[in-house]
Amino acid sequence: MDNNYSLDLSSLSNELRLLLEILNTEDYYSIGSVKNESYLDIDWGIFLQLAWHHRVYPLIYSKLKKADNNRIPPHVIQTLYKEFKKNTLQMLHLSGEMEKVSELFTENQIRLLYLKGPVIAADIYGDISLRTSKDLDILIPISDLKRAEELLLSIGYEKEVVPNVLNEWKWRSHHVVYFHPQKNIQLEIHWRLQPLPLKEPKFNELWERKRVSTLTSYPVYLLGKEDLLLYLISHGARHGWFRLRWLLDIDQMLRKGLKLDDINLLISKYQNRKLVGQALILTSELLKTHMNESWEKLKEGNDSKKIAKKAIDFIKGTESLATITSSNYYKDYSKSLKTILQKFFLFLILFYPSSADLMTLRVPKPLHFLYFPLRPFLVVWRKTGKPS
Repeated sequence: MDNNYSLDLSSLSNELRLLLEILNTEDYYSIGSVKNESYLDIDWGIFLQLAWHHRVYPLIYSKLKKADNNRIPPHVIQTLYKEFKKNTLQMLHLSGEMEKVSELFTENQIRLLYLKGPVIAADIYGDISLRTSKDLDILIPISDLKRAEELLLSIGYEKEVVPNVLNEWKWRSHHVVYFHPQKNIQLEIHWRLQPLPLKEPKFNELWERKRVSTLTSYPVYLLGKEDLLLYLISHGARHGWFRLRWLLDIDQMLRKGLKLDDINLLISKYQNRKLVGQALILTSELLKTHMNESWEKLKEGNDSKKIAKKAIDFIKGTESLATITSSNYYKDYSKSLKTILQKFFLFLILFYPSSADLMTLRVPKPLHFLYFPLRPFLVVWRKTGKPS
C-alpha cells in the first residue's frame, strides 16, 4: 500500500483552504485550533462565494455561530446566518411536500425511494438545516412512470418539456423533471439511479434494502446505507465533485461506520471500485476523514488516484455544472470514469437518433425511423457548422 501518496493541493486558494480547515473542525469549540496564518490574506467576498458555491454554508455557520473568534468579520457571520435561515425554511418546505408525495404515491400503489432532500440531510447529519437541497429526487420502477406523471399533474405539477425522438429518453436520460409553480418546488422522478451505461441494482433489490425515515409521521423511504453511499459516490464522481457538499456526505457516512464486507460485495457486483477509491482519496486528503486499514486498501488503485487528481480542478473553481460539462477537460475526465465495456456501450448509443437530429432535419413522425440511417450525415452536418 502506498501510504506516501498524496494529492497536489498547492493550487488551492487561501479562501478554499480556510473553508476546508473550518469544515475539518469537529464543532465550534475547536474553531480556535485553526491557525492564525490561515486567516491572513483572505478575501471574505471570495470566501462567502465558495461557501455558497460548494453548498456548505449551513455547516460553516453552525461551526462559527458560537465560536469566540474575532478573526472573522461580523458581516461574514451575518451573511452566513441569513443563508442558513433561508435554507432551513426551504428544507421545512420540502419536508412537507416530501410527506405529501409519499402518501399520494403509496395510496396509489407506487413504491418510491427518496434520493435527495430533507430525508437525506436528516439521515446523514441528523438535522435538516445542515444540508442544502433545491429539489426532491425520487426513484420509482420504470413501469410506474406514466401513473406517477398523472398523479403529479393532478396536484398542480407541470412537466418539463424536452424534445424526444424514438423514445431516446430511455437511453440518454434517467429522470424527468416536474415543477410546481405555486409551491415553487422542483421534483425529479428517476427510473435509474444514474444514466446508462453505469451498472446499478434493480429497483426491487434496492427496495429490499430500503430504510424508513424517522423525520416524518407518514412513512418515507430511502436507500439502505450501503446503497446510499455508493449512489452518492457515483453521483459525485459523475459531476466531478465540483461541490464539496457531496464529499462531506461521504465523510459523515464513513465517520458513522459502515460494514465494509457488505459494501465490498456491492462494489464487486456493480464495478465501481475506482469511483469508491477516488471518493476515499478526496475525503481523506481534503476533509481528513479517518479510515481503517480495510478502507485504506480501496484507495490503492492507480485509476482512482488519476481521477482524484483530475477532480481537484473542478473542486477549486466556481464554474457552473453546464460550464464544466461542456469543457474538453471534463469530457476526458468523464471517459476516464468508465470501464472498457461502458465506453463501448456509449459508442453504440452515439448511433441512436437524438432530438438534435430532429432539430437539424424535420421529417414526419411516421418516418422517424429514417433518422437511424441519416444520423451519421446529420452529425457531420452539425459538426461542419451547416445551418439547420
